[in-house]
Amino acid sequence: MSVALVTGASTGIGYELARLCAADGHDTVVVANESQIHTAAGDLGARPVQADLATPEGTAAVLEALGGQDVDYLFLNAGTGLGHAFLDQDPDKIEHIVLTNIMGVLRLVHPLGRRMVARGQGRILITGSIVGFMPGAYQAVYAGTKAFLNSFSVALAEELKDTGVTVTCLMPGATETQFFARADMLDTPVGQAKKDDPADVAKTGYEAMMKGTAQATHGLKNKAQATAAELLPGELVAKLSSRMSRPQDE
Repeated sequence: MSVALVTGASTGIGYELARLCAADGHDTVVVANESQIHTAAGDLGARPVQADLATPEGTAAVLEALGGQDVDYLFLNAGTGLGHAFLDQDPDKIEHIVLTNIMGVLRLVHPLGRRMVARGQGRILITGSIVGFMPGAYQAVYAGTKAFLNSFSVALAEELKDTGVTVTCLMPGATETQFFARADMLDTPVGQAKKDDPADVAKTGYEAMMKGTAQATHGLKNKAQATAAELLPGELVAKLSSRMSRPQDE
């Protein structure tokens, strides 16, 4: 039986990715830094690991839970955000975002990716964001981490070409998850706007991964926003981001 590992799987896109894995009969391991992961695992028939991927100990706990098993499908979806102006943010929360979104990915993809290459097979999906194409004012650190992941994923896909291992970057737009509440962005226009269904977003990413596609974005609107962000001057994109992400009382 193939083994699938899904991080950030207690809710939202990660939960829906895990649901697709379980439906396809994979032995699914789900990871999150909250106790709700045990409920999610029970619903899915998956194996839970509660671990904080911002820490080396958290990623080590995930590797230990695998017990030497090879991972066939690796979904690196865990991530966290933070709204408001950068200078108003808590430095500890800033550091946690960077460590979770970037180091949490790197510390898992390196050992598990090497084992995939040694076997000559495997699929990796990394959740970036269309925000990674934008100077994301009022969520600047989060946008910066997603810019890193968008770039890193495609670079890694090129490096692993012809190894039998594929890398896909899923780049969602605003999605109906707990992200905006956790990031303290419910009082922003983007936080209050209509968002994509996480099940639809997960399906787009899952199917792209299975095809070995390097990049995947759900929906024409999100694709258009990502394209515009790459073509327009950065200062203009930052102003547009500010309009969507700035708290309404500021």
